Amino acid sequence: MAASSLIRECVAETKGGRISYREAGGGPVLLLLHGIGSGARSWTAQLQGLSDARRVIAWNAPGYDSSTPLVPDAPDVQSYAEAIQSLLDALSVARCDIVGHSLGALMAARFVCAFPKYIRTLTLAGCAIGHARYDASERARLLQSRIGDVEDLGVRGMAEKRGPRLVSGTASEEMRRQVVETMASVHPHGYAQASRMLSQGDMLGDLEAMSADIPVQFIYGSADVITPPDVNLKAAVMRPRAPVHVIEGAGHALYVERAEEFNALVRAFLEAGHAR
Repeated sequence: MAASSLIRECVAETKGGRISYREAGGGPVLLLLHGIGSGARSWTAQLQGLSDARRVIAWNAPGYDSSTPLVPDAPDVQSYAEAIQSLLDALSVARCDIVGHSLGALMAARFVCAFPKYIRTLTLAGCAIGHARYDASERARLLQSRIGDVEDLGVRGMAEKRGPRLVSGTASEEMRRQVVETMASVHPHGYAQASRMLSQGDMLGDLEAMSADIPVQFIYGSADVITPPDVNLKAAVMRPRAPVHVIEGAGHALYVERAEEFNALVRAFLEAGHAR
């Protein structure tokens, strides 16, 4: 079901600085958190498709688009959780549903763990669980690989290298170009900050500490090579009562590649959560 609401480009002044975002619709708030190589612009199909009954807000994380970067060069995930809180407070949003994808899922899990009073339901998709539990040498290798690609290739070159892997082999060329162009729009400093956060993030610990009363669901693509199925299932084990949905044949950017299926899963979960 598509909404006729116009997508609006907005900016909020928060206690931590400026946060830019896109929004559509009205009603209960659904907050969308993007991944490390993405931005609010990637959520167009959700802004259009879920805003008939929701005020859908897709933020640009600190250091992305025109959002103010965080102060430390190596912020932790708590810093991003506090930025989410600051945005909701600036918009006078007392409670919301959250969908987090990839690094956005890592941020969402910490936010819900740290600030549970804001949350109705939580959807975690294509989970980036963080590297905190890896050994130090592997963490360093993965971090340098990300930052090194930007230093060596530039943002455009990094996007051309990494972007096509976000969708499956059956995705259209238009979708492939869409994710590449979105990744090519990231700012090197914001991307480096997010990369350092990923290096120290621990979603499994946050899921374990999170209140058992919070409704959580997991969605992943069977053809995801960035956060493969086993990574998502490792996260889901921490919430044994949570529904787990696999979109067969979808890659990492499943909400772009298979938007109708993704939106249907989110919509059904929101409706069930609001009926509780």
